[in-house]
Amino acid sequence: MYLAVSVKYGGPPSVDILVWSELPTGAGLGSSAAYAVCLAAALLLACGAVSCPLKEGDSTARWPEEELALINSWAFQGERVIHGNPSGVDNAVGTWGGALRYQSGEITPLKRVPMLRILLTNTKVPRSTKVLVASAKEKMLKFPAIMNPVLDSIDAISQQCQSVLEAMPAEPSPDCYPVLEELFDINQHHLNVMGVGHPSLDRLCRVTASHGLHSKLTGAGGGGCGITLLRPDTSELAVEAAKQDLCACGFECWETSVGAPGVTLHGSSSLSARVLRELART
Repeated sequence: MYLAVSVKYGGPPSVDILVWSELPTGAGLGSSAAYAVCLAAALLLACGAVSCPLKEGDSTARWPEEELALINSWAFQGERVIHGNPSGVDNAVGTWGGALRYQSGEITPLKRVPMLRILLTNTKVPRSTKVLVASAKEKMLKFPAIMNPVLDSIDAISQQCQSVLEAMPAEPSPDCYPVLEELFDINQHHLNVMGVGHPSLDRLCRVTASHGLHSKLTGAGGGGCGITLLRPDTSELAVEAAKQDLCACGFECWETSVGAPGVTLHGSSSLSARVLRELART
């Protein structure tokens, strides 16, 4: 990417690139796409192919739409280097943030997405996306009359979920969540039927269900990570109790949110002291 960007937009700049991440790799969380998006944005900025959106006094800023599209196109090339034939979903989410709908190769941003609290759990069970996709495809070819209705149902779940999310206010009340929780449960059962579940994910769902919470796998399945929906009225005591039980299973948990912004340029005032120290050392 460095060589290709430099050739297209001018001589190679003299740069030091320092990368740090809080995302576990190989867990289905799009860590490679996050890396590719940040790298593309940094190189395009260094070459002058995109503007510097930071104004005086800003701590963070985002690029205009046409420049985000350019960043995304280069990030997709980075993903191709890493994965060969990616869908483009992960780098698109990393670029624009929020939530996107992917269908038949077409990516469409959702009109409005509330900030949803979730518990993200890494089962630490390694898996191969390529193997899981091949296995699911083999099952579809072997049992088309059974599997095609399952895929149609998953599509209907996605459409229903999109409708619910776009109808929710920016700060949704607990009354908005029962339908999403049911969709989580149904989707998880369907994914097990497709063969991309795993005993560790079943255990994750049982543990969170014992605390009145609803979970499903995220990413390729077969291990990796699961997400648990947290209502606004879910107490911190309940969340901590669930996290303790999940950690007792050997899992790792983080509380985070869905609907955050995408790639962002940060001024020094927005960076933590630890990051500033690392940058100063370079």
